[in-house]
Amino acid sequence: MKNVPLYLQIIAGIVLGAIWAILSGYLGWQGFTSDWIDPFGKIFIKLLKLIAIPLILFSIISGIVSLGNPKDLGRLGVRTLGLYLLTTVVAVSLGLVLVNTFKPGKALSDEVRLENRIAYELWADNNQIEIKDGLRFSDSPENKDIVKVKEALLQIERENEIVDKLKPKKKQGPLQALVDLVPENAFNAIAGNGSMLQIIFFAIFFGIALLYIPADKSRTIIQFVDGASEVFIKMVDIIMKGAPFFVFALMAGVVNDIAGDNPAKIVEIFKGLGWYSLTVLIGLLLMAFAIYPGVLKLLVPKRKFFEFLRGISPAQALAFSTSSSAATLPVTFECVEENLGVDKKTAGFVLPIGATVNMDGTSLYQAVAVLFLAQLHMIDLTLGQQITVVLTATLASIGSAAIPSAGIVMLMVVLQSVGLNPAWIAIILPVDRILDMVRTTVNVTGDASVSVIIDQYVSEES
Repeated sequence: MKNVPLYLQIIAGIVLGAIWAILSGYLGWQGFTSDWIDPFGKIFIKLLKLIAIPLILFSIISGIVSLGNPKDLGRLGVRTLGLYLLTTVVAVSLGLVLVNTFKPGKALSDEVRLENRIAYELWADNNQIEIKDGLRFSDSPENKDIVKVKEALLQIERENEIVDKLKPKKKQGPLQALVDLVPENAFNAIAGNGSMLQIIFFAIFFGIALLYIPADKSRTIIQFVDGASEVFIKMVDIIMKGAPFFVFALMAGVVNDIAGDNPAKIVEIFKGLGWYSLTVLIGLLLMAFAIYPGVLKLLVPKRKFFEFLRGISPAQALAFSTSSSAATLPVTFECVEENLGVDKKTAGFVLPIGATVNMDGTSLYQAVAVLFLAQLHMIDLTLGQQITVVLTATLASIGSAAIPSAGIVMLMVVLQSVGLNPAWIAIILPVDRILDMVRTTVNVTGDASVSVIIDQYVSEES
C-alpha cells in the first residue's frame, strides 16, 4: 500500500465504504455499521475540524507578515476576492443556463405539478405573498377537490408556524453583514462561537498590526506564529496516514444512514430526482473540468491542468468524503504547497478566505435548485427574478459555513428572496447529501485554482 498514491487509497476507501453499507443493509448489519464503524468517520471529521481553525488563524497571520508591505496585502486581497467573485457569478449563471435548458422540474407528470401549484397558491395567500406569474389555478372549478385537500394540509402547517410568528423578530439594517463581520470577542470566535469570517477578520487585523510593530518587538510573535503553523501542518500529516480507513468508515456511515434497512431506497431516490441531480452534476463537472481549466489556461499558460488535478486529487477525494471545505482545508494546504509549488505565504492567505467565501459548487446548486422547485410548481420565473437568484445565491454562498449541508440552509434564503416557499427544500433533501459531496469537491478545486493564479501574479511582481 505504501507505493499506492494517497488519493487512490482514499478513493478506494470511499468505494469500499459505500459497498460495505449497501451489503450491510441486505445482510441486516446496519446496527453494527452504525455502532462500530460510523464513529471512526465522525472522529476523522472532528480531528480535521480540531486543527482547521488554528491552522487558518496562524496561516493567514504568517502569510500577511511574510508580505512585509501592507500595500502588497491590499493588491493581493483585491485580486483574490475579485477572482472568487468572478468564478461564483460564472457558476450561478452556468446553473441557470443548464436548468433552463434541461427543465428538470417539468419531467414530472402534469397532475403532480398541478397539485404542487395549487399548494403554492394557497401558501402564498396564507402568507400574503404575491403569486409570481399572476395565474390562479386554484380558482378553476375542476380543481376544487385538490384545493380542499391542500387547504387541510396547509391548516396543519399554519398551526405549526404560529409559535414562530409570535416570536419577536429584530429588524436588521442593510449593513448588518458588515457588523457581523467584526467579532465582539476574538477568543470567543476562535472557540467556534463566531463565524469563519470573524476569525479571518481578526487574523488579517492581527497580521496587519504586526507589520507596523518594530522588528525587535514582533520577532518573537512571528516566530511563534510560524512555528505553530508548522505544528498544525505536521498534525495534518499524522491524521492523513489513517485517512483511507477513516474515509471508509465515514462513507459507510453516510450511505448506511441514507439506505437504512432498505438498500433499494437509494435507487428509488435517484429515480424520482434523477433529472434534477443530473442537471446539478453536469454543471458541477463543467465547472471542475471546463471552467477552471479555461481560467488556468488563460491566466497561467504554463500550468498543465492534468498535473494540477493530480496535485490536488487527495484534497478532492477528501472533500468528496467529508463534504466540508473547512475540514479539507489542512489537506488542501499540503497539496497546494507541496504538489503544486504554491508559495506558503500565498496559500496561507488565499486558501482560508476561499474556504469561507468561495462556494462555486454551492452557488451553482442553489441556482439550479430554485428554478427546479419553481418548475416543479408550474411557476415561470422572469429574467429579472432569475437575476435576483444570481445575486442572492452569490451573496448567500459567501455566507455559507464551510461545513456539510450548509448550502441547504442558505437555499432557504434564496427561495425567500424570490417569494417562494422555503419549506420546499424538503423535496430535494433525499439527494442533497450526495450532491453536497460533489459540490464541496468543486469548491475545493476552485480554491486551489485561484491560489495557483494568485501565486503566479505574486511571483511575477517579486
